[in-house]
Amino acid sequence: MADKPILFSASMVRALLDGRKTQTRRVLKIKGYKGFFQFGVSDTKGYDWTFRRADHVWEDYEHDKMLGMLRIQSRDRLYVREHWKSDLIYDDLSPSQMGGEEPVHYCADGSEQTWGWPNQAAWGRFRQGMHMPRWASRLTLTVTDARVQRLQDIIEADAIDEGCRPFFDENDPHIHKGPNGTEHEMMPLKGPVDAFHKLWNSLHGPDAWDVNPWLVAYSFDVHRGNIDQMQDT
Repeated sequence: MADKPILFSASMVRALLDGRKTQTRRVLKIKGYKGFFQFGVSDTKGYDWTFRRADHVWEDYEHDKMLGMLRIQSRDRLYVREHWKSDLIYDDLSPSQMGGEEPVHYCADGSEQTWGWPNQAAWGRFRQGMHMPRWASRLTLTVTDARVQRLQDIIEADAIDEGCRPFFDENDPHIHKGPNGTEHEMMPLKGPVDAFHKLWNSLHGPDAWDVNPWLVAYSFDVHRGNIDQMQDT
């Protein structure tokens, strides 16, 4: 078990807070093999997965061995990083220069952590989630499962667990003809997988879905609280 940071967008932080998100998908990374390619199912007897190293040499692994080479593994604890602010008076300080109990404003929903003291100053500059220190995190995830799969293999139940909801797509209207022959424009209802498709492209680029990369689908339990305030799980 290890403690690691994980970054989420504002909409996904809100989904975590609402209890709608218990999965996340991240592009596959293999420890010790930067620049690997041609990952896939192995056709070598006794092995499950294969890929080519950066020097073009093939590697084959059994499933459990491959899971042990993932950057995040089952039972790891992840502290959520998100966009934030602190008091205006701390704007000249980097997170590493802060003492650990400066006020925190969470941009995703406007919540505040003031450590029991009234906040006397205005909120300062916007800070990227990637720079949120461990002590400022308010959400902790305990990983319960990890699955290697292609992006487009996601099913509806998993898309729902990703925090995605059906939506009306105003960018893809179509004409509906009523019983009296009148025509009017309608927005089609898209399902959770379509919503995840849209989310993935918004995070990784307009053509990211079509690339259909290999990734890891992580399931987790969500705990409202800082990782250092939790008992070992």
